[in-house]
Amino acid sequence: MATGMTISHAARRAGVGVETIRFYERRGLIRQPARPRGSGYRCYDDEVVERIRFIRQAQELGFSLREIAELLALQADPAADCGDVRAQALTKREEVDRKFAQLQQIRAALDALIATCPGGGAVRECTIIDALTRPSKQVGQSASEVPQCAGNSRNQPQTAITRKMKTVTFKIQGLHCEGCARTVEALVSAQPGVRKATVSFETREARILFDPRAVSDDRLVTMIGQAGYSITGRS
Repeated sequence: MATGMTISHAARRAGVGVETIRFYERRGLIRQPARPRGSGYRCYDDEVVERIRFIRQAQELGFSLREIAELLALQADPAADCGDVRAQALTKREEVDRKFAQLQQIRAALDALIATCPGGGAVRECTIIDALTRPSKQVGQSASEVPQCAGNSRNQPQTAITRKMKTVTFKIQGLHCEGCARTVEALVSAQPGVRKATVSFETREARILFDPRAVSDDRLVTMIGQAGYSITGRS
């Protein structure tokens, strides 16, 4: 009488599909049990289930199947040292750090693209499409590769898109509390073309970074006025 588990039972125990087990077998990550003579099903034991769980958890941490095979080999090698496994983990962490830095650069570039989009109108006028069409405007471009803006007193790296942004500071009358400041900040931030808005109840000022091609100073003044506040000065 056959003992052990069928492949479907082993798959349920390991939390994977049957095809996943077969895929791991083809990749040599787990050994396929021999089929009994005559008839019957292949029998999988608890060790196989634990090995599958190990593979899945390693994949969730970002290890490739090749790297997982190396870890399994270390696990099976009685002469292997824990330091070897630690070295593998350190290498993977460095790779994750590099990918994280790249994703941050891509996010910053996307923020710049989104900030310039008017949020409506003909697609041919879309600033995002325009930016992606031009080779010089590359999403994910690193800060060291971005051309410098000669008129920027802080000498911060900016893309061709962000160099077109404008900053204005409004003096606002009618702010009675921090809640008023947050209300104005939320209203302005929701305006197409506004990349960042900071409103201070203490100084009664709103500092706004926006794309003048998408929204004008006067439009921002009008919008703030419609919310019940008035602009007493700008710079």
